[in-house]
Amino acid sequence: MTLGFSGEVAEYYAKYRRGYPPAVIEALRAAFALDDDDVVLDLGCGTGQLALPLASLVRAVIGMDPEPDMLRLAGRTAAEQGVRNVTWVLGSDADVPAVGALVGRESLAMAVVGQALHWMRHEELFRTLRPLFRAGGGIAVVANGTPLWLQDSAWSRALRAGLEDHFGTRLEATCGTSARDRRRYAEALRSAGYTEVRDTVIDYSDELDFDELIGGVCSAIPADELPDDRAAFAEQIRRSLPPGPYLETIEVSALVGRAA
Repeated sequence: MTLGFSGEVAEYYAKYRRGYPPAVIEALRAAFALDDDDVVLDLGCGTGQLALPLASLVRAVIGMDPEPDMLRLAGRTAAEQGVRNVTWVLGSDADVPAVGALVGRESLAMAVVGQALHWMRHEELFRTLRPLFRAGGGIAVVANGTPLWLQDSAWSRALRAGLEDHFGTRLEATCGTSARDRRRYAEALRSAGYTEVRDTVIDYSDELDFDELIGGVCSAIPADELPDDRAAFAEQIRRSLPPGPYLETIEVSALVGRAA
Protein backbone atom coordinates (compact mmCIF):
# COMPACT_ATOMS: atom_id res chain seq x y z
CA MET A 1 0.00 0.00 0.00
CA THR A 2 1.25 3.46 -0.93
CA LEU A 3 -0.29 6.83 -0.06
CA GLY A 4 0.79 8.87 -3.08
CA PHE A 5 3.79 10.50 -1.41
CA SER A 6 6.29 9.33 -4.01
CA GLY A 7 8.54 10.87 -6.63
CA GLU A 8 8.76 14.66 -6.43
CA VAL A 9 6.47 14.74 -3.39
CA ALA A 10 9.01 12.69 -1.46
CA GLU A 11 11.75 15.08 -2.62
CA TYR A 12 9.74 18.03 -1.32
CA TYR A 13 9.17 16.13 1.90
CA ALA A 14 12.88 15.50 2.43
CA LYS A 15 13.84 19.10 1.68
CA TYR A 16 11.02 21.14 3.22
CA ARG A 17 9.19 19.19 5.94
CA ARG A 18 10.13 20.64 9.28
CA GLY A 19 12.16 18.43 11.58
CA TYR A 20 11.81 18.16 15.34
CA PRO A 21 13.58 20.40 17.87
CA PRO A 22 15.97 18.77 20.35
CA ALA A 23 13.45 19.23 23.18
CA VAL A 24 11.09 16.79 21.44
CA ILE A 25 13.78 14.14 21.06
CA GLU A 26 14.73 14.61 24.72
CA ALA A 27 11.07 14.25 25.78
CA LEU A 28 10.87 10.91 23.94
CA ARG A 29 14.13 9.73 25.49
CA ALA A 30 12.92 10.62 28.97
CA ALA A 31 9.45 9.12 28.50
CA PHE A 32 10.83 5.61 28.02
CA ALA A 33 14.33 5.95 29.52
CA LEU A 34 15.92 5.15 26.16
CA ASP A 35 19.52 3.98 26.24
CA ASP A 36 22.14 2.52 23.93
CA ASP A 37 20.81 -1.02 24.33
CA ASP A 38 17.32 -0.19 23.04
CA VAL A 39 15.52 -0.76 19.75
CA VAL A 40 12.96 1.77 18.48
CA LEU A 41 10.38 1.41 15.71
CA ASP A 42 9.55 4.58 13.74
CA LEU A 43 6.31 3.75 11.95
CA GLY A 44 5.49 5.95 8.97
CA CYS A 45 9.07 7.25 9.16
CA GLY A 46 8.95 9.35 5.99
CA THR A 47 12.40 10.63 5.15
CA GLY A 48 13.74 10.10 8.66
CA GLN A 49 12.88 13.29 10.55
CA LEU A 50 12.48 11.30 13.79
CA ALA A 51 14.41 8.11 13.06
CA LEU A 52 17.73 9.85 12.43
CA PRO A 53 17.96 11.96 15.62
CA LEU A 54 16.67 9.03 17.69
CA ALA A 55 19.40 6.79 16.28
CA SER A 56 22.02 8.60 18.34
CA LEU A 57 20.25 7.56 21.56
CA VAL A 58 19.69 3.83 20.99
CA ARG A 59 21.26 0.68 19.64
CA ALA A 60 19.04 0.46 16.58
CA VAL A 61 16.07 2.09 14.88
CA ILE A 62 13.68 0.39 12.45
CA GLY A 63 12.30 2.99 10.06
CA MET A 64 9.18 1.67 8.32
CA ASP A 65 7.21 3.42 5.59
CA PRO A 66 4.96 2.27 2.71
CA GLU A 67 6.61 4.62 0.18
CA PRO A 68 9.85 3.34 -1.42
CA ASP A 69 10.92 6.86 -2.39
CA MET A 70 10.62 8.05 1.20
CA LEU A 71 12.89 5.23 2.33
CA ARG A 72 15.36 5.89 -0.49
CA LEU A 73 15.72 9.51 0.57
CA ALA A 74 15.87 8.59 4.25
CA GLY A 75 18.70 6.19 3.48
CA ARG A 76 20.52 8.86 1.49
CA THR A 77 20.28 11.33 4.37
CA ALA A 78 21.44 8.68 6.85
CA ALA A 79 24.50 8.00 4.69
CA GLU A 80 25.26 11.73 4.45
CA GLN A 81 25.06 12.04 8.22
CA GLY A 82 27.05 8.88 8.87
CA VAL A 83 24.13 7.18 10.66
CA ARG A 84 24.54 3.41 10.37
CA ASN A 85 22.19 1.94 12.95
CA VAL A 86 18.87 2.51 11.15
CA THR A 87 17.28 -0.27 9.10
CA TRP A 88 14.80 0.98 6.50
CA VAL A 89 11.85 -1.35 5.95
CA LEU A 90 9.08 -1.10 3.36
CA GLY A 91 5.76 -1.57 5.12
CA SER A 92 2.75 -0.03 6.85
CA ASP A 93 0.91 -0.48 10.13
CA ALA A 94 -0.61 -3.64 8.63
CA ASP A 95 2.91 -5.14 8.60
CA VAL A 96 3.63 -4.62 12.30
CA PRO A 97 2.87 -8.32 13.11
CA ALA A 98 5.72 -9.26 10.77
CA VAL A 99 8.03 -6.89 12.64
CA GLY A 100 6.98 -8.56 15.86
CA ALA A 101 7.83 -11.95 14.41
CA LEU A 102 11.32 -10.70 13.52
CA VAL A 103 12.25 -8.81 16.68
CA GLY A 104 10.29 -10.91 19.18
CA ARG A 105 8.05 -10.06 22.10
CA GLU A 106 9.13 -7.52 24.71
CA SER A 107 11.93 -6.28 22.47
CA LEU A 108 10.99 -2.69 21.55
CA ALA A 109 11.60 0.25 23.84
CA MET A 110 9.34 2.56 21.87
CA ALA A 111 7.22 2.76 18.75
CA VAL A 112 6.94 6.33 17.54
CA VAL A 113 4.48 7.62 14.95
CA GLY A 114 5.22 11.14 13.75
CA GLN A 115 2.47 13.00 11.87
CA ALA A 116 1.25 9.77 10.26
CA LEU A 117 -1.27 8.13 12.59
CA HIS A 118 -4.23 9.57 10.67
CA TRP A 119 -3.31 7.17 7.83
CA MET A 120 -3.42 4.15 10.14
CA ARG A 121 -5.97 1.97 11.92
CA HIS A 122 -4.77 3.29 15.24
CA GLU A 123 -6.93 1.20 17.59
CA GLU A 124 -5.80 -2.07 15.99
CA LEU A 125 -2.22 -0.81 15.83
CA PHE A 126 -2.12 0.02 19.55
CA ARG A 127 -3.31 -3.49 20.44
CA THR A 128 -0.91 -5.19 18.04
CA LEU A 129 2.12 -3.29 19.33
CA ARG A 130 1.52 -3.74 23.04
CA PRO A 131 3.08 -7.24 23.43
CA LEU A 132 6.26 -6.09 21.64
CA PHE A 133 7.41 -3.60 24.27
CA ARG A 134 10.00 -4.19 26.93
CA ALA A 135 9.18 -3.28 30.52
CA GLY A 136 8.68 0.47 30.69
CA GLY A 137 8.31 0.79 26.92
CA GLY A 138 5.41 2.08 24.92
CA ILE A 139 4.03 4.28 22.18
CA ALA A 140 4.66 7.92 21.30
CA VAL A 141 2.35 9.70 18.87
CA VAL A 142 3.95 12.95 17.76
CA ALA A 143 2.01 15.73 16.01
CA ASN A 144 4.42 18.19 14.42
CA GLY A 145 2.29 21.32 14.39
CA THR A 146 -0.88 22.40 12.64
CA PRO A 147 -0.88 22.18 8.82
CA LEU A 148 0.42 25.37 7.20
CA TRP A 149 -3.01 26.27 5.82
CA LEU A 150 -4.94 25.81 9.10
CA GLN A 151 -2.98 28.08 11.42
CA ASP A 152 -4.33 31.16 13.20
CA SER A 153 -2.61 33.86 11.18
CA ALA A 154 -3.46 36.14 8.28
CA TRP A 155 -0.97 34.51 5.92
CA SER A 156 -2.26 31.00 6.76
CA ARG A 157 -5.85 32.01 6.10
CA ALA A 158 -4.77 33.56 2.79
CA LEU A 159 -2.87 30.39 1.92
CA ARG A 160 -5.90 28.27 2.66
CA ALA A 161 -8.12 30.47 0.46
CA GLY A 162 -5.60 30.26 -2.39
CA LEU A 163 -5.32 26.49 -2.15
CA GLU A 164 -9.06 25.99 -1.91
CA ASP A 165 -9.52 28.18 -4.99
CA HIS A 166 -6.91 26.21 -6.94
CA PHE A 167 -8.12 22.72 -5.99
CA GLY A 168 -11.82 23.54 -5.77
CA THR A 169 -12.30 21.89 -2.39
CA ARG A 170 -12.47 22.74 1.31
CA LEU A 171 -9.32 22.06 3.29
CA GLU A 172 -10.40 21.00 6.76
CA ALA A 173 -8.44 17.84 7.64
CA THR A 174 -6.25 18.42 10.70
CA CYS A 175 -4.01 15.39 10.01
CA GLY A 176 -4.15 14.27 13.63
CA THR A 177 -2.97 17.60 15.06
CA SER A 178 -6.12 18.99 16.69
CA ALA A 179 -6.97 18.78 20.39
CA ARG A 180 -9.92 16.57 19.46
CA ASP A 181 -7.59 14.17 17.61
CA ARG A 182 -5.24 14.01 20.58
CA ARG A 183 -8.09 13.21 22.99
CA ARG A 184 -9.33 10.47 20.64
CA TYR A 185 -5.88 8.90 20.44
CA ALA A 186 -5.41 9.14 24.21
CA GLU A 187 -8.72 7.37 24.81
CA ALA A 188 -7.73 4.65 22.34
CA LEU A 189 -4.42 4.13 24.15
CA ARG A 190 -6.18 3.69 27.48
CA SER A 191 -8.73 1.33 25.91
CA ALA A 192 -5.87 -0.79 24.55
CA GLY A 193 -4.41 -1.14 28.04
CA TYR A 194 -1.72 1.56 28.07
CA THR A 195 -1.08 3.43 31.29
CA GLU A 196 0.44 6.77 32.27
CA VAL A 197 -1.02 8.29 29.10
CA ARG A 198 0.04 11.92 28.91
CA ASP A 199 0.66 14.65 26.39
CA THR A 200 3.77 16.84 26.38
CA VAL A 201 3.54 20.02 24.32
CA ILE A 202 6.59 21.94 23.10
CA ASP A 203 6.08 25.36 21.49
CA TYR A 204 8.47 27.31 19.32
CA SER A 205 8.39 29.81 16.48
CA ASP A 206 10.06 29.90 13.10
CA GLU A 207 10.05 32.06 9.99
CA LEU A 208 9.44 30.66 6.52
CA ASP A 209 10.36 32.28 3.25
CA PHE A 210 8.11 31.69 0.26
CA ASP A 211 10.17 28.79 -1.13
CA GLU A 212 9.94 27.00 2.22
CA LEU A 213 6.23 27.69 2.41
CA ILE A 214 5.36 26.42 -1.07
CA GLY A 215 7.76 23.49 -0.62
CA GLY A 216 5.94 22.50 2.56
CA VAL A 217 2.63 22.70 0.74
CA CYS A 218 3.89 20.52 -2.14
CA SER A 219 5.18 17.95 0.35
CA ALA A 220 1.57 17.37 1.44
CA ILE A 221 -0.05 17.00 -1.99
CA PRO A 222 -0.42 13.42 -3.29
CA ALA A 223 1.72 12.81 -6.36
CA ASP A 224 -1.25 12.41 -8.72
CA GLU A 225 -2.64 15.81 -7.63
CA LEU A 226 0.62 17.77 -7.76
CA PRO A 227 0.17 20.56 -10.35
CA ASP A 228 2.00 19.91 -13.62
CA ASP A 229 3.01 23.56 -14.03
CA ARG A 230 4.71 24.02 -10.69
CA ALA A 231 5.89 27.56 -11.44
CA ALA A 232 2.39 28.76 -12.35
CA PHE A 233 0.95 27.10 -9.23
CA ALA A 234 3.58 28.76 -7.03
CA GLU A 235 2.90 32.15 -8.62
CA GLN A 236 -0.85 31.76 -8.07
CA ILE A 237 -0.26 31.00 -4.39
CA ARG A 238 2.26 33.84 -4.09
CA ARG A 239 -0.33 36.33 -5.37
CA SER A 240 -2.80 35.17 -2.71
CA LEU A 241 -0.38 35.81 0.15
CA PRO A 242 0.81 38.93 1.96
CA PRO A 243 4.56 39.66 1.69
CA GLY A 244 6.81 37.31 3.66
CA PRO A 245 8.57 36.15 5.71
CA TYR A 246 5.84 34.06 7.34
CA LEU A 247 6.01 33.64 11.10
CA GLU A 248 4.87 30.19 12.14
CA THR A 249 4.04 29.21 15.72
CA ILE A 250 4.57 25.47 16.00
CA GLU A 251 3.04 23.33 18.73
CA VAL A 252 4.60 19.87 18.83
CA SER A 253 2.58 17.36 20.82
CA ALA A 254 4.09 14.10 22.06
CA LEU A 255 1.35 11.82 23.33
CA VAL A 256 2.81 8.81 25.13
CA GLY A 257 1.44 5.68 26.73
CA ARG A 258 3.29 3.00 28.68
CA ALA A 259 2.59 -0.64 27.81
CA ALA A 260 3.27 -2.06 31.25
